[in-house]
Amino acid sequence: MNNSQQRGTTGRSQVRRAELIATGRKLFADTSYDALSMDDIAKQAGVAKGLIYYYFKSKRGYYLAIVEDSVAELVARAGGETDLPAAERVRRTVDGYLHYAEHHHAAYRTIVTGGVGSDAEVLAIRDAVREELVATIAEGAYGHRTLPPIARLALVGWLSSVEGITLEWTGALGAGAADQPDRDRLGALLVRQLRTTLNVIEEFVPECPAPPTPEEADEQRDDLAPVTGGP
Repeated sequence: MNNSQQRGTTGRSQVRRAELIATGRKLFADTSYDALSMDDIAKQAGVAKGLIYYYFKSKRGYYLAIVEDSVAELVARAGGETDLPAAERVRRTVDGYLHYAEHHHAAYRTIVTGGVGSDAEVLAIRDAVREELVATIAEGAYGHRTLPPIARLALVGWLSSVEGITLEWTGALGAGAADQPDRDRLGALLVRQLRTTLNVIEEFVPECPAPPTPEEADEQRDDLAPVTGGP
């Protein structure tokens, strides 16, 4: 455990640290990393500059903590509901992803764009969350996280389009646009696009069959009912 983690072990410290991270999400989403000084950050947070150093040691440590915290929350939101059938788990994963983006516009933009341009360490964090989300989709669809290269590339392509669509959507919501689809409708669109991607993957990689849709799963249960005695 590093020093900043040790300093965040008490309940009050955890609350204060979370408050600083929440403030930082908004600041770094709207202003470039280089344009923000520690004095600016402290003023916006309403705390002494030394408190930020106490928890995070440096501006860079503060920024990385913000990105890592946002990533952990996004992955947790998208990766829940592990005991559901495959098709429903995939749908819930997409909905969890959109739910996070809808309610945390600034943090989502920070994660997807990297926030500070070509910073290698921040981009590595962003790439790690993409890999985790692809693995989460794979586990929901196929029951395992490891994929053949062509299947992985197909899912990476789908996720890249999801990022672009979600950035556009949250940007419009943040600007107060009234003509945007709600989360359920957008989620249905993304799931339909994913379904197409999974079907294409099955054509190229037969060992990765697309999971049945909920309707197909219901039909399968009906077909088995006379044999199993189920409803």
